Amino acid sequence: MANAIADMSLRKAALIAGLGYLIVFVIGVPATLWEGLVVQGDVAATASNFIANDLLLRISIVSWLVVLVADVVVAWALYIFLKPVNKSLSLLAAWFRLVFVAIFGVSLLNLFMVLQLSSGSDYLSVFGVGQLQAHMMLFLGAFDYGVEISWVFFGLHIFIIGYLIFKSRYIPRIFGILLIVASIGYQINSFANILLPNVANYETTLFIVTVAVPAIISELLLTLWLLLRGRKIPELK
Repeated sequence: MANAIADMSLRKAALIAGLGYLIVFVIGVPATLWEGLVVQGDVAATASNFIANDLLLRISIVSWLVVLVADVVVAWALYIFLKPVNKSLSLLAAWFRLVFVAIFGVSLLNLFMVLQLSSGSDYLSVFGVGQLQAHMMLFLGAFDYGVEISWVFFGLHIFIIGYLIFKSRYIPRIFGILLIVASIGYQINSFANILLPNVANYETTLFIVTVAVPAIISELLLTLWLLLRGRKIPELK
């Protein structure tokens, strides 16, 4: 009876983790829409875009909040799902993801500040046009750096998750290998953006190669497996 209960809880954890990841993928699309408002090398055009499309920025902020809530749920569900492999490491992985959520959430305040600066409120009249534009870019930059810092912890999270999956006997090992590769990509991208002064010249390419492609392949495949096969894992002996 105890084995049956444990088995059922793992299946439910797989389903919850899969659904949480699905929310992250789906809602993550509108969360990044605001990036289309940024015109590289043109501060005035960027500021004008934010002022004219404040609703788009609001949608992005709300979407990020939903994604962060889903991330907390995924952290909890993966902890339960991988606890039979190694309880301590599974807990550590969950904590790393929660730290990621906390740092990202604080960084999100910078987008709120951009929203305030683009609101046209009367109290902003004390700033000149150039000052408003400079403050917007400053907060956008702070958001970007906060995200890079948060990804260091997220990369550690999926590294441990990948290791636990590789060591488990009820999840295909290939998912563990893919997640470990993706975790290395997160670290390379984050530290490159922090350490290299000229990273803006190839920032997009670096992101696609080190983060976007490995993350989509590894985490999307894991999501599909959790939803389609996670509920059918065999009873643990």
